[in-house]
Amino acid sequence: MASDTSGRISDASEFRPWFKHYDREVPPHLSYPHIPLYCLLNEAAAKHPDSPCTNFFGRRLTYQQIKELSDRFGAGIRNLGIRKGDRVVLLLPNSPQFLVAYYGLLKAGAVIVPLNPLSAERELEFYLTDSGAEAAITIPLFLNKVVPLRGKTPLKHVVYSRLADFLPFPLNLIQGFREHRHIRKLGGETLVDFKELLKQALRPDWHPEPVQPEEMAVLIYSGGTTGVAKSIMLSHFNLVTNAHQIIAWGHLTDEQGVLAVLPLFHGFGMSVTMNAAVLAGGEIFLVPRFSAKQIAKAIHKYKPSFFIGVPTMFVQLSNLPNIHRYDFSSLRGIFVGAAPLTHAIKEGFEASLKATGKTGGRMVEGYGLTEAVTAIMANPYQGMHKVGSIGLPFPDVDVKIVSLDDGHDLAPGKLGEIVLRSPTVMLGYYKNAEETQKTVVDDWLYTGDIGYVDEDGYFYITDRKKDLIIVGGFNVFPREIDELIYQHSKVKEGISVGIPDPRKGERIKVYIVLKDGETATPEEFIAYFKERLTPYKVPSEVEFRTQLPKSMIGKILRRALREEEIRKATATQP
Repeated sequence: MASDTSGRISDASEFRPWFKHYDREVPPHLSYPHIPLYCLLNEAAAKHPDSPCTNFFGRRLTYQQIKELSDRFGAGIRNLGIRKGDRVVLLLPNSPQFLVAYYGLLKAGAVIVPLNPLSAERELEFYLTDSGAEAAITIPLFLNKVVPLRGKTPLKHVVYSRLADFLPFPLNLIQGFREHRHIRKLGGETLVDFKELLKQALRPDWHPEPVQPEEMAVLIYSGGTTGVAKSIMLSHFNLVTNAHQIIAWGHLTDEQGVLAVLPLFHGFGMSVTMNAAVLAGGEIFLVPRFSAKQIAKAIHKYKPSFFIGVPTMFVQLSNLPNIHRYDFSSLRGIFVGAAPLTHAIKEGFEASLKATGKTGGRMVEGYGLTEAVTAIMANPYQGMHKVGSIGLPFPDVDVKIVSLDDGHDLAPGKLGEIVLRSPTVMLGYYKNAEETQKTVVDDWLYTGDIGYVDEDGYFYITDRKKDLIIVGGFNVFPREIDELIYQHSKVKEGISVGIPDPRKGERIKVYIVLKDGETATPEEFIAYFKERLTPYKVPSEVEFRTQLPKSMIGKILRRALREEEIRKATATQP
């Protein structure tokens, strides 16, 4: 991969053979628009200028308004000195300003680094340093952990946006009072007001920064920190293509609304509930965080056509008291991904809705990974749905099963690794050409997931080749937890394990052997993890042991501990 000293892609064609002639024309076998990602918003605004784009607690902004605000933000961020290829962190919850900043940054030619707003300061320091981000856009609530990183990282500019500025009355007054206190504590004179950037007048000759569709648009982190995280480079073309694939599969139109509670900083939420929805020209109902009761109220009140979520959300909705009071009849499709959808979760949710007689929505499962943007296959929205299957590949996505030993193609029913080829496959891992070459071989992406395909072409996942733990749809690399275990002064040895959990898919359990003479409590260690990790990465259980199972060469056997927990759970079941 050719790159300059900053790690920026200077010749994507060297890495992606089918883009060899991207500067002249789109290769004939690719039928997707060869355009920068921000064109999705601009074209939607041209087609549906007065249609609602965002709905934030009842306050609507049209496509033309979001487009104009993104233009102004793009010009304003340029005036701060952000230039083409510069990285900018988005540390925002689901809100209109996420869309404004996202498309505005793309128009400025910047590369977006979307991060979880709940990241710990230690994690943010790593992300900012690794990406080289010179600016961060956040809300007042998170300023206390972003501002101190100036001087420790490449960060120069901190832009804050009040959620109150996009809320309806009287919510804007209540929220505005809270946010004012956060800004005042940190000294607002050293910060940049998002709203002030939007007030700057556009020059008559202003236009978006010219970019090639194969250039990087988003640098998204998957997993942990301190060398464990993989930063995935996604191009404008990757993201435009995936939006079109989702539209084709889900039959989205401008008359349909999407409930966006999946975080937009996550590849799943970004592509399915934002980019695809913008391409369709539909209304996006933005919800900053999941609460079963609030989601039920939102569906009842705003009547979206599609609800995209992860299994844990449907577990909580199934157990919501008085769910029969809410009308879910507007839902045409309920799409599930990021973690396995079990029979129990699907049946429990559908049963709770059937009892109300107020929904005809179809619940279907899909599969994707950030290395290919997000969803790349799913059960048909209209057609045969096989519970337990991750469905059929999207248009222009080739998927096959290969043997784990020599990589030859396997027949239906045979277990092997899932590999895929798609125009959405990443440019590569940032600053990690060696890992990229292991993962993408001859244009085929090796997913690390083990599964099989049946005679009808439906795919299934049975296990993970890697040790990745998926907690409520979020990826957690156990090595990050392991490193923190060994950093504790009382620990002799320890390991983290993903344990099956009926609500979250998996939960994290830690096994620890203390040093001789040391004593500790599980609560002490959980508090230790809470101080250093994003909430979903925090282990839910700590068990102390005098020894851990090991191989002949002394390696702690993670799988043996996981299998032990599964046996115990099975033995206690009625």
